[in-house]
Amino acid sequence: SRKRQKAAAEAEGAECYRSPFRKPLAQLTNRPHCLDSSQHEAFIRSILSKPFKVPIPNYKGPLGLRSLGVKRAGLRAALHDPFEEGALVLYEPPVLSAHDQLKIDKDKAPVHVVVDPVLSRVLRPHQREGVKFLWDCVTSRRIPGSHGCIMADEMGLGKTLQCITLMWTLLRQSPDCKPEIEKAVVVSPSSLVRNWYNEVEKWLGGRIQPLAIDGGSKEEIDRKLVGFMNQRGLRVPSPILIISYETFRLHAEVLQRGSVGLVICDEGHRLKNSENQTYQALNGLNTPRRVLISGTPIQNDLLEYFSLVHFVNSGILGTAQEFKRHFEMPILKGRDADASEAERHKGEERLKELISIVNRCLIRRTSDILSKYLPVKIEQVVCCRLTPLQTELYKNFLMQAKPVEELKEGKISVSSLSSITSLKKLCNHPALIYDKCVEEEEGFMGALGLFPSGYSTKSVEPQLSGKMLVLDYILAVTKSTSNDKVVLVSNYTQTLDLFEKLCRNRRYLYVRLDGTMSIKKRAKIVERFNSPSSPEFIFMLSSKAGGCGLNLIGANRLVMFDPDWNPANDEQAMARVWRDGQKKMCYIYRLLSTGTIEEKIFQRQTHKKALSSCVVDEEQDVERHFSLGELKELFTLNETTTSDTHDKIKCRRCVNGHQVRPPPDGSDCTSDLSQWHHCADKRGLQDSVLRAAWDAAVTFTFHHHSHEEQRGIP
Repeated sequence: SRKRQKAAAEAEGAECYRSPFRKPLAQLTNRPHCLDSSQHEAFIRSILSKPFKVPIPNYKGPLGLRSLGVKRAGLRAALHDPFEEGALVLYEPPVLSAHDQLKIDKDKAPVHVVVDPVLSRVLRPHQREGVKFLWDCVTSRRIPGSHGCIMADEMGLGKTLQCITLMWTLLRQSPDCKPEIEKAVVVSPSSLVRNWYNEVEKWLGGRIQPLAIDGGSKEEIDRKLVGFMNQRGLRVPSPILIISYETFRLHAEVLQRGSVGLVICDEGHRLKNSENQTYQALNGLNTPRRVLISGTPIQNDLLEYFSLVHFVNSGILGTAQEFKRHFEMPILKGRDADASEAERHKGEERLKELISIVNRCLIRRTSDILSKYLPVKIEQVVCCRLTPLQTELYKNFLMQAKPVEELKEGKISVSSLSSITSLKKLCNHPALIYDKCVEEEEGFMGALGLFPSGYSTKSVEPQLSGKMLVLDYILAVTKSTSNDKVVLVSNYTQTLDLFEKLCRNRRYLYVRLDGTMSIKKRAKIVERFNSPSSPEFIFMLSSKAGGCGLNLIGANRLVMFDPDWNPANDEQAMARVWRDGQKKMCYIYRLLSTGTIEEKIFQRQTHKKALSSCVVDEEQDVERHFSLGELKELFTLNETTTSDTHDKIKCRRCVNGHQVRPPPDGSDCTSDLSQWHHCADKRGLQDSVLRAAWDAAVTFTFHHHSHEEQRGIP
């Protein structure tokens, strides 16, 4: 036994001894080497405790353990991240204390409303502010109980984009974690239906499929509208309907059967008369959320003002009778020249009250915001001398015309307005009144003999009209010295016919848009003209043919060939080229015939006595707009002046017709005409094209820029 103990001790010693130079030999055995079970369990646990990592580089999406088709449990979340840099948050839920958070029902907690980053990335600061204003109004957060607003930003500030952003947000989200609305309707002039469709496509890509109705039979349109109105549920296939005012009026019955979440009325100043059928049809639409877009300032008619505000937020100004009694009568009384001090004071008080109410649902920013993003615009009012033929015809007319006689006797009649039209056409070109001379109409007896022998209206003869001569020079110099394109605007289709003849004579490529063209075709020719590779040099536009809203940034020169009674129409036409997307310096030419009725019309514009164009066009209600003295003034011709308008402003900065003091600092082309540059010769002009055309027939020019250019004018 002692031997056995000794052997065991030796074996133990051998086990304890480890050579520092080599590992002990492993025992040769067939038994497999097994891991300790506790070690294995620990290893598996360490694998499972590692968080799952999505195998996509830089993945920042949610890591929720959702299964397909299973509703997510837990907190509701906003559609887009409100804390992302540059996020435009329209609604923030109230901050809750820890105690309130425990009590709140998780399924009813409000969430952030955040504009889709696809849109918020392209919105300019003023547009972000505009979207927030619109959203606050239509969700009744601005005026409790009222869901409408008027978007009255000036032209070129992106009203369409702001409204598309509003629609997309309402159609996709709300604080209640579901869409605010199911469907929206956009009503616009027929010429802009395709434009709206393209804009939605441009900003939202294929995310939404609008339904644009711009033609088709009554049955076909009815079928489409019934289909649109019958759409229900969370994801409506075509949630936006784009339709013209005319089509809406004809098919209002179908649209009034159901309800719509939002209606947007583009060029909404059409609704200034609450008596007309379009207003009634739109008012019958079952929707509280109404947005009215109007880039033209509302005219100084208080009842028109009431109609627009009443349409978007009925009751905010009371009924029409209450409005008349409380606002209109005191304000008009206070403005009267014979008003007492008390009446004047009361009128001012009521006007302030009216403005404060309206401003809660009206947003208007002016285009000076644009100057940060747009190139400089130079606006020029160019007075053009009448040719000897025009002068003789004009004097002949004034001697013969019946209205002149009637005015001397103190009478006013409708014929005075047709005489105004004759004089305006004569200022454009004698060819426009040639037929009247042939037929020896009133005012044109014996006038045929004044035309040159062998005269024919088939050829354009620019040398017979002062303005046409200047235009001919402007186009020729522009074509030969630059690659600029030109937009020509006139009130009369007859004048556009003359432009066409001139272009064919001079071999200029042109496109023409007037009231006869279908909407689809309009959109195509505008798109083509704006393409830098298109060869067309001239775009002709009738100011009555829905020039509103057209985007003609392919051109950077625009000629207004004749003035309109309503400054809003001229402003609309002139804003076609100087707008978002324009890269070149813009030149606007407003041509007026020196000393004629055109200067008188222009003066009325600048004094903000804007005549509603419909009154003039329908030749009615003359007495309401003209005093006898003003009408007599229209039928005169000043042959000795270089500019009747410059004479009228009694300029103190000019001596003997020459400017000796520059316009005041901070003035621009929105300032009063007396604060523009005044040029009686070509030395003070900034535009080389007009300088080259001066000697054709220019007598005087007013010009100014939109904002200070950064590196001086080339």
